Amino acid sequence: MEAELKNVLLKTGDQLKVQGKIHVDAKRFQIDLGSSSSELALHFNPRFHDGDINAPLLVCNSLCDGIWDQEQRDSLSAFQPGSKFKVLVKHTGKQFEVKLPDGQMVEFPNRQEVEVISYIRVKGDISLTSFKIY
Repeated sequence: MEAELKNVLLKTGDQLKVQGKIHVDAKRFQIDLGSSSSELALHFNPRFHDGDINAPLLVCNSLCDGIWDQEQRDSLSAFQPGSKFKVLVKHTGKQFEVKLPDGQMVEFPNRQEVEVISYIRVKGDISLTSFKIY
């Protein structure tokens, strides 16, 4: 599944809500926010199988001119293959606050100091049921 939106307007103080169902055999999915596919202020990437590691992992990163920055990696228990999920992403200006399905909050710095997000992509082993900016 891949949904790509261009020319959107998600500014400081706005939130993005993404809801869906994770496939039973899921390997990963991602939510990307930025100005283009090669300029991502936030790459939010739950991974269920990452190379030799079978433990679920949450990877957050940014992409500038097509070059990845340093990954922020955390163990992951909020997402389970075969389950429904809801993620809320708030753009605070200095960072992105992501509320996970279990209520935990993940924070990721706005490394590129992007004020307005104009590109959103949701991709991976999920079925998307709801998508809203408010």
